[in-house]
Amino acid sequence: MKKAVSSFEYEVYKSASQLTESDQILIHEAKEALKKSYSPYSKFKVGASALVKGGAILSGANMENAAYPMCICAEGVLLSSVEATFPGETIETIAITAKSSSVKLLSPPTPCGACRQLISEKENRQGKSIRVILFAENTEIYVIETIKDILPFSFDGSVI
Repeated sequence: MKKAVSSFEYEVYKSASQLTESDQILIHEAKEALKKSYSPYSKFKVGASALVKGGAILSGANMENAAYPMCICAEGVLLSSVEATFPGETIETIAITAKSSSVKLLSPPTPCGACRQLISEKENRQGKSIRVILFAENTEIYVIETIKDILPFSFDGSVI
């Protein structure tokens, strides 16, 4: 037997003012998306925005349902919106934020496993990494260069 280690580096910022203007706009749009969240059950709002090659920005928010398995994460709404509006276009960066009325977020939220897989699949299709900005009110900001850093053993269909 041998052991292996998987690790990655990411950038940590104290405030959005340390980021580029483009990233600051993306953060603003993700915050605005929180207002569109339908989360009456969990009270956990998630907003996401994407910068598409060419400069367009789209957003999405989580949509809950009383039948919990039918909920749609903000990242899934966002990716569907990008594909419906700009089919096959490259996503440069995604910003994801969350807000809860019941718990204080101590660190930036990360996408669930299913959403990590969705973003990974988009990276595979477009042949280019997607930067991911994670943040919440009063937390540091994490910038990750590729979703594969936080989903190192993603399923890519090559085993089928």
